[in-house]
Amino acid sequence: MVQQKIVLKLLAMNDEKTKQKAIEAVADIFGIDSIAADLKEQKLTVVGEMDTIAIAKKLRKIGKIDIISVGPAKEEKKEEKKEEKKEEKKEEKKEEKKENKEEKK
Repeated sequence: MVQQKIVLKLLAMNDEKTKQKAIEAVADIFGIDSIAADLKEQKLTVVGEMDTIAIAKKLRKIGKIDIISVGPAKEEKKEEKKEEKKEEKKEEKKEEKKENKEEKK
């Protein structure tokens, strides 16, 4: 199996108790590397070498789910790194502009 990133929307996840139940239910499945839960958007992100159907079955016991995306985990990490580099460059430029303004004074 290949590393996968699965993003699910768990409609019943609206408080800390159900969030914890969802994390614990998914954590029992073999091959999971990381679990992230966003309570505001009701999203659960799971990364690892696991069966998507097994995750869906576990979470359906808690409440209704919508599978938002299933794909390789590595591709999105590259995109995130590119965005981080762009943000760092913008911050460096802002700092340089501030330093230049201070030197002129």
